[in-house]
Amino acid sequence: MNNKLRSPIKASTQSFIEIEEIKDDILLLKDFSAALIIEVGAVNFWLLSTEEQNSIIYAYAGLLNSLSFPVQILILSKKMDISLYLDYLDRKIEKQTNDLIQKRLNSYRDFIKNIIKKNTVLEKRFFFVVPFSPLELGISGANTGNLNKEYVITRAKTSLYPKRDNLIRLLSKIGLRATVLQKQEITELFYNLYNPSATGRRLAPVESYTDVVLTTS
Repeated sequence: MNNKLRSPIKASTQSFIEIEEIKDDILLLKDFSAALIIEVGAVNFWLLSTEEQNSIIYAYAGLLNSLSFPVQILILSKKMDISLYLDYLDRKIEKQTNDLIQKRLNSYRDFIKNIIKKNTVLEKRFFFVVPFSPLELGISGANTGNLNKEYVITRAKTSLYPKRDNLIRLLSKIGLRATVLQKQEITELFYNLYNPSATGRRLAPVESYTDVVLTTS
C-alpha cells in the first residue's frame, strides 16, 4: 500500500473571514447578523478650555445613556502617511518666486521631517458599529439555514436605519461629524485590518474586481 505524505489542507481566506456580503452600507456576516458602521470625526480635546472639555464629556455621557439600542465603539490607530503632504510642500517651494516665503517654506518642511523622525505620528479613526441580530426576525431568525440573504439585508435596513439617523442626530448635537460607511469604505476598512501595513492602502472601486472561486484538485 502506497502511503504518500500529504500536506494538510489549509482553509481559504474566504472561510476564515466572517463576512458574507457587503450591500450598500450593510455588512452581512455568515451567521446572518448584520451591522452598520458610522465613522465619527475627532475633536482636539486638549486644545479646549476646561469648561469646553467638561461640556463635551457630559454631552457624550448623555448621548450614551440616551441610546435605547446596543452599539460597539471601535478605535483604530495607524501610522500617518504624510509623504503626499511633503510632496505638496516641495511643489509649492519650487513654484515660489519670493525668496523669503521660499525660505520659510523650507524651514517648515524641515520642521515636519524632524517631527516624523523623532516621533511616531499616528492617525486615529473612531467608529460606532450598530449591530443587527437575526433573532430580531422572530422565529424565522432562530433557524438561519432557511434565511435568504436579500431578505435579511432588507430587514436589517429597516431595523438599522432609524437607529443610524438617531445616532447621527445625537452626534451632531455635540459637534461631532458622522459619516455612514458605504461598500467601498467598508471593504477598504476590512482589507487593511486583515492586511496591515505601515500606512494602509486604498483600493480601486470594488465593482471593478472580479470574484475568485477557489477549487481543490
